[in-house]
Amino acid sequence: MSERSGGGPLLQVNDLQVWFPIHGSGVLRRVTGHVRAVDGVDFDVRRGETLGLVGESGCGKSTTGLALLRLVAPTGGSIVFDGDEVTELSKSDLRGLRRKMAMIFQDPMASLNPRRTIGESVAEPLEIHGLHEGKEARRRRIGDLLEMVGLSPDYRDRYPHEFSGGQLQRVGIARALAGEPEFIVADEPIASLDVSIQAQVMNLMRHLQEELDLTYLFIAHDLSAIYHVSDRIAVMYLGRIVETADRDALVEDPKHPYTEALLSAVPLPDPGKERQRERILLGGEIPSPSNPPSGCNFRTRCPEVFEPCDTVDPDLQEVGDHLAACHLHGVVGEEVEPSAHRNRGHGPEDRDAVATGPAPGGRGG
Repeated sequence: MSERSGGGPLLQVNDLQVWFPIHGSGVLRRVTGHVRAVDGVDFDVRRGETLGLVGESGCGKSTTGLALLRLVAPTGGSIVFDGDEVTELSKSDLRGLRRKMAMIFQDPMASLNPRRTIGESVAEPLEIHGLHEGKEARRRRIGDLLEMVGLSPDYRDRYPHEFSGGQLQRVGIARALAGEPEFIVADEPIASLDVSIQAQVMNLMRHLQEELDLTYLFIAHDLSAIYHVSDRIAVMYLGRIVETADRDALVEDPKHPYTEALLSAVPLPDPGKERQRERILLGGEIPSPSNPPSGCNFRTRCPEVFEPCDTVDPDLQEVGDHLAACHLHGVVGEEVEPSAHRNRGHGPEDRDAVATGPAPGGRGG
C-alpha cells in the first residue's frame, strides 16, 4: 500500500454517465432505450494512492475506466484530471493528456498486435508522443522498459505468441509506462493469469508505484486482490458506486449490504469461525442496466430492503469514515435500527483473509 496517498485528488469524477443506445428493428432503427452501463458515478483518486474498484461482472467497472481516458465517450458528468476537464478537451489536447494517463488491459494477448514485435508495440507511445527520438535512443528506452518490468531487453525482437500470459502482461505494463504517465487505469490486469503469477504482477505494480510515483485505479472483481493492492476501495453495483472507504475500514465494518455480501464470501483463516459464520446469499438475478429498478438499484436482491427502498434512490452520504448509498443510514446519516444481518465484516484479526481468499464475485467487469 502506498505511503504517499495523503495527497490531494489527482482525478475527480462527478456524476459520470455512459449510456449505450438500444436500436429498434426496421430501416430507421430508432433508439428505443439505453443501456445504463455507468449511471451517475462519483469518486476521486488521490495523488500517489491506489483506488480499488470492485464489483460483479457487468456492473460497469471497465466502462468507467475506459471513459476516464475517453476511450468510450461519456454521456454526461465531469472528469477532472489535474485541473483539466477531460470531457471538454479537443483531440489535440486529449493526445497530450493521454501521455499523463495510461491503461493496462485485461487480456494482454488481445491488446498486442500479433504481427508486431514486442519492441514495436512498446515503442508505439514513444512514436505517438515524440519521445526518445532516433532509432537507437528508442531501442535503448524499450530495453530499459522491459528490464523495469522484469524482462530481458533481448525480447524486443520477439513476437507475442512466443510469451506466456504473465510475460505478456508485463509487456502491457511496459507499454503503459512508455509515455511516463502519472495515472494508470489497470483494468482487470490479473484476471487472466494463474494465481501464482497474479501475486508477482501485483507486487511488480506496487514496486513501480513507489519507484515512479504512480497513481492507480485498479479494477477487479476479486476483493482479495483489491484489498492486497489498494489504499481505498470503491464498491460498484449496476452502474453505481454504493460504498467507498479506506480498505481496512471497509473490511472491518462495511456499511452497505452488498459490500457485506461480498465480504461474507471470503473465507476466514480460522476454521472454527468460518463454520460459525453465516454466508449472505443474494437472491434473484442482477437487474438489466437497460431497465434498472425504481428507487435503490440493489433493492431486488437486498436482504435489508424496507419501505423507502422501492421509491427513493439513495445518494452517497458520509457514514462515519465511509461513503455509502443506503437507506439503512437514513437521509442525513442517522443510523436505522440494524437487523441480524448487520456488521458482518471481518474483524481486525481477520483482515489477512481478504488478502488471501478467493474471488467473491463474478468473472469480470
